[in-house]
Amino acid sequence: MRGTDEAAPARPLARRLDQGGLDWPSLRMGLRDDALGDVVGASLLLTGLDAAQREAVLALAVAGVSRTGARDAVLLGGSVERLREFGAECIERTLLVDVGVAVGRVLEQGAPAPLILRGRVLDFAERTQVMGVLNVTPDSFSDGGAHATTAQAVAHALRLIDEGADLLDIGGESTRPGAAPVGLDEELGRVIPVIEALRAQSAIPISIDTTKAEVARAALAAGADLVNDVSGFTFDPAIAGVTAAAGAAACVQHIQGAPQTMQADPRYRDVVAEVMWGLEEALVRALAAGLPRERVLVDPGIGFGKTAAHNLMLLRRLGDLRQLGAPILIGTSRKAFLGRLAGGLAPDQRGAPSLGSIAAAVMTGGVDMVRVHDVEASRRALAVADAVARARGGGSAFTPPSSVG
Repeated sequence: MRGTDEAAPARPLARRLDQGGLDWPSLRMGLRDDALGDVVGASLLLTGLDAAQREAVLALAVAGVSRTGARDAVLLGGSVERLREFGAECIERTLLVDVGVAVGRVLEQGAPAPLILRGRVLDFAERTQVMGVLNVTPDSFSDGGAHATTAQAVAHALRLIDEGADLLDIGGESTRPGAAPVGLDEELGRVIPVIEALRAQSAIPISIDTTKAEVARAALAAGADLVNDVSGFTFDPAIAGVTAAAGAAACVQHIQGAPQTMQADPRYRDVVAEVMWGLEEALVRALAAGLPRERVLVDPGIGFGKTAAHNLMLLRRLGDLRQLGAPILIGTSRKAFLGRLAGGLAPDQRGAPSLGSIAAAVMTGGVDMVRVHDVEASRRALAVADAVARARGGGSAFTPPSSVG
């Protein structure tokens, strides 16, 4: 599937803005620079409104909330408390229910609820969780062939655990751009012995990186706890039911196209909005299959049918995805766009740019878990980024997260 030049379908979205950074596209559509007047507090940009919704939002009177609009956008200003009241008023009106839900979600504070992994719990309240990458493939872009045997793969997994990984993501089919599909038997032969051997030695949560229902079924039976599906349950729809029936968790990712062709010509009118809507649809598929929200992560799919510009915009606006109400995972580790930004680096030279990307993601407020190759270095970088992002008050009473060695 290729993106088109058609306008994305309208659907109400809310974005919380920094009043000091007036660089949003809606200002160029006619919103005044002084639209917020002397309001002190939060400001929200509502987009994806149809004409009737826009007029209804502008007409809705809530004390302490200022608003102005242009085309399909409305800019709101006020205290967080007043804006919450505004959202609640919207929910009371049939035409504005979706607007109210979007406002309420974007104003929610704090970390998302913990992720339940078959009795294990990953809590995002204190720090960003780290998923270590274990590719049991000959052709992955960064480490293909490095862990080809079960013994090599398990040894590397144990190293990642020693470095502080919170869970491991094991994959037997490369999803790099242009990668050829792998047959079912071959993928099973790569991953199942590794999961079984690792489970015999460690209780660490294991994620199976696959788009095939039968691979997910076998991996979950062998001891995996989470299904990481880069297609968001679209390549093999049965995988959602398999995951739910096993009591496992899932990560649903956004992708435009398929790995073989996804980087040929990716296009979006609004990459953040369209990724968000795609993930929302993936969440609906997960819930319909019987997966409760506390067992689902979302991943915007950095590099999966996106240009470098798309990737950077997603990283800058990760906080917008908070509206989905699910923990957010990103995978930027060693990806090509980071190598290009840093001057043309090979995959094994992209460690520092990768650390920069996950630190930036923490600071934009939109990440709860990172998928990385370099676990120890990532834990150290995140210790600083998390401490800065969570700092409150004057600092004298602040206790940073536990050190990582």
